[in-house]
Amino acid sequence: MNTDKRVDAYVTRSAPFAKPILKHIRELVHKAVPDVEETMKWSFPHFDHHGMMCSMAAFKEHCAFGFWKASLMSDPKKILGEAAKSAMGHFGRITSLKDLPSDRVLIAYIKEAAKLNEDGVKLPPKSKSIKKAPKLPDYFFAALKRNKNALATFNEFSPACQREYIEWVTEAKSEGTREKRLATAVEWIAEGRKRHWKYIRK
Repeated sequence: MNTDKRVDAYVTRSAPFAKPILKHIRELVHKAVPDVEETMKWSFPHFDHHGMMCSMAAFKEHCAFGFWKASLMSDPKKILGEAAKSAMGHFGRITSLKDLPSDRVLIAYIKEAAKLNEDGVKLPPKSKSIKKAPKLPDYFFAALKRNKNALATFNEFSPACQREYIEWVTEAKSEGTREKRLATAVEWIAEGRKRHWKYIRK
């Protein structure tokens, strides 16, 4: 087996209840994918096969086992999604060997994970959620409305840029500070400047 001494050490220093679980998972992964490679990433054991395939970890009261591309797996037994809600990994909180599926089922899952990597199937890129800017206060809108350039420019700013100005003005601790910031904001926005324009490298 392509073992890693760091994984040996990890298993050795794990809690007594965890050792048989980790050893069993390790044996099954090697049985399912004989040329799998062991490594340590993020301080816990990983198994690589044409890229990251799966990982296991031990905690104070439970173990976890999961697949890197679980979201792309067929999951015929419908155990990956539901179990993942209760713990890290995709098989829930594993406190004994009884919490694991049968060897036959587990090996089938491991082989499917290996096949995804062999076929070069990639995870879809994570979609970047765009946060909307907070609601523009009426007094801020009124000030922008009095300056056509400022209003037009503000509307063209990204939500992030709008948020920076709105938060800067609304978080002022006094009325005087707020009015001063509002006047400065309108002036800068009319000139097409972002909130932190002084620090932007040219």
